[in-house]
Amino acid sequence: MSPKAGGPKTHFHRSISESFFILDGTVRLFNGEEWVDAQKGDFLHVPQGGLHAYRNDSDAPAQMLLLFAPGAPREKYFEGLSQLAHATDEERASFLDEHDSYFVE
Repeated sequence: MSPKAGGPKTHFHRSISESFFILDGTVRLFNGEEWVDAQKGDFLHVPQGGLHAYRNDSDAPAQMLLLFAPGAPREKYFEGLSQLAHATDEERASFLDEHDSYFVE
């Protein structure tokens, strides 16, 4: 993640859990209640259905490994995100539903 890269807003997954292993830098993770600063070597787990968000607010790049369980083919999700910039609300909702990503306000 680039410095000051931001990240996805608060969301959850109905059928998968998501874990984060921080490889370098600092990543902020919202665990449904509070923001936590995770640094190199930290492991954070979000259970299935758990509200979460993450971002890089620092002035330095950050790297993390994401683990989805059960294993989910998430490549198409991350590749498709860039194509949502000009999508209609209906196309965006369909894409997110297809990839088990539900954002909350």
